[in-house]
Amino acid sequence: MQFRSFVASLAFLAVTTMAPLSNARAAEPEWRTAVSVLGEPKYPADFKHFDYVNPDAPKGGTLNQTADGSFDSLNPFVIQGNAAAGLPPSDNPIGGGLLYDTLLSQAPDQPATNYGLIAEALAYPDDFSWVKFRLNPAAKWHDGQPITVEDVIWSFNTLKTQTPLYNKYYHDVTKVEATGDREVTFTFASGGNRELPSIMGDFPILPKHWWEGTDANGKKRDISKPTTEIPLGSSAYRIESFDIGKTIVWTRVPDYWGKDLPINVGRQNFEHVRYEYFRDSTAEWEAFKKGGIQDFRPEPSIGKWMRGYDFPAFTRGDVVKAMFPRHSYGLMQGFLLNTRRDKFKDPKVREALNFVYDFETMSKNMFFGQYKRVYSYFTGSELAATGLPSSKELEILETVRGEVPPEVFTKEFKLPVFDSPQALRDNLRTAIQLMKEAGYEQTGGKLVDSKTGNPFAIEFLAGDTTDERFIGPFMENLRKIGIDARIRVVDSTQFSSRLTDFDFDITTPRSVMVQSLSPGNEQRDFWGSAAADSKGSRNYMGIKNPAIDKLIDKVIFAKDRDELVAATRALDRVLLWNYYVVPQWYDDRIKIAYWNKFGMPEKQPDYIGIDPFSWWIDTAKEQALKAKAQ
Repeated sequence: MQFRSFVASLAFLAVTTMAPLSNARAAEPEWRTAVSVLGEPKYPADFKHFDYVNPDAPKGGTLNQTADGSFDSLNPFVIQGNAAAGLPPSDNPIGGGLLYDTLLSQAPDQPATNYGLIAEALAYPDDFSWVKFRLNPAAKWHDGQPITVEDVIWSFNTLKTQTPLYNKYYHDVTKVEATGDREVTFTFASGGNRELPSIMGDFPILPKHWWEGTDANGKKRDISKPTTEIPLGSSAYRIESFDIGKTIVWTRVPDYWGKDLPINVGRQNFEHVRYEYFRDSTAEWEAFKKGGIQDFRPEPSIGKWMRGYDFPAFTRGDVVKAMFPRHSYGLMQGFLLNTRRDKFKDPKVREALNFVYDFETMSKNMFFGQYKRVYSYFTGSELAATGLPSSKELEILETVRGEVPPEVFTKEFKLPVFDSPQALRDNLRTAIQLMKEAGYEQTGGKLVDSKTGNPFAIEFLAGDTTDERFIGPFMENLRKIGIDARIRVVDSTQFSSRLTDFDFDITTPRSVMVQSLSPGNEQRDFWGSAAADSKGSRNYMGIKNPAIDKLIDKVIFAKDRDELVAATRALDRVLLWNYYVVPQWYDDRIKIAYWNKFGMPEKQPDYIGIDPFSWWIDTAKEQALKAKAQ
């Protein structure tokens, strides 16, 4: 399982090296065994394992999990089709999932820190204009062939060419080439991007010889197309079997080349990982309660967390609930407004919709007061803009003055509050006034275009019937001001396809828009103009804003941590004041429930909260559960 996690620290860049740094301006940078964008790496070059794991954890047993919807492909690197669970990007937008190793491995217990995996070391100059990796000679594919520099070069060029996410994420990489027998070098368009040497280690390395070969029928493989042929991998697991759209089973590779690396000791303990697919969350919940189908679940519903755990298995202690603090990311979750549609191009319309959404009443009636309001694109982190801009933020914002809403400079961004019946009436009146300023008028109880007479209508795209519960109250208020609001619930395949094609008015992705605590190149894929028309990008709102593009570059090329924080907050303010979303809610705790069959380390990694791949099957507990089920 891959993790991308970052936190703030006084130092912006530090490394663990194989030898002390003798000359900061040395002509040839020294090799390093770990890299951190924030602070000192926690572990020295000769560390044995992460300190939270049980290095003697037993191997064996099956981790049973569920997945939403369906899948029809085992190639996760194309926008066509739905890739099976366990393949990237199911665990991490950038990474190798269960099948592919990456050059470096992200540390679960420290932000922005990577340790060697396929690459045993890396080096880069003071100006961050390039980075080189030295491959571990032991690294090999599941067929026994070595992982080569040629594999790295082919993988990078292929993925950057055909996958929108990788194209945006590695936009500033201009060249990759072999510079030694086991050495590969990436050259950047310019220096100053302090994150780039580290995140070069995140992309998955693929077997060139396999993808350029032929299948069992003699047909040449094509990585640009979906496939149902089991791909060759390199990581701790491989695909054992699958039933398209229904199940996929992963099995641990006993002679996995990296099993004794310190980053893997005490982890990847399950002999099998099995995913069974369910069409909706209600069926998935029933499967969990039954047992033997889903062994643990992050609990997304506060209603279930508060009142749903009253079934027999929980009452007798066979199912356990646990909560962990979340420190590893900021986030945005909201109703996303598709500005590709003419109706949402006017910022006043988008602002009006924010004055219709009543979070406070929903929080009281549906969320038990347990959720907090999302207030930023980096909610829950120090990167979130609060109050008025600092002097450093103002200095950055001055570079886009005249291109952004003037309120960015003078007002604190605040969302409407619905804390009384009068507040509801006032906010709805404000919404009507904003719609009037945007060219709409109320006629016969309907909001219509004052020029064409066409009614203002909105369709909410949903991927699960349970979404109606939280969309319904919003639609009710929209109808109060004369908007024809409807919901369209589609199956997971249609939902994914329409999201990829940006075919919606308003929607909420099935997962939150997670932000690392060291934002950088991925911001282009989230908000950059070039991503707006790139199918499969995460710029769901269709943002095409030159000022935002400039601020993204300020984030990417920040010279130190203070500048990065200021630039990110400046970007956050401009995004907020453009009202591209109607923010929803969040929880700063990780809530999980699990069947009591696991052994666990005494502590979990503080940073990401939980690392299920450091757990193991406790055979005595598992047998006890089976005995009760008979």
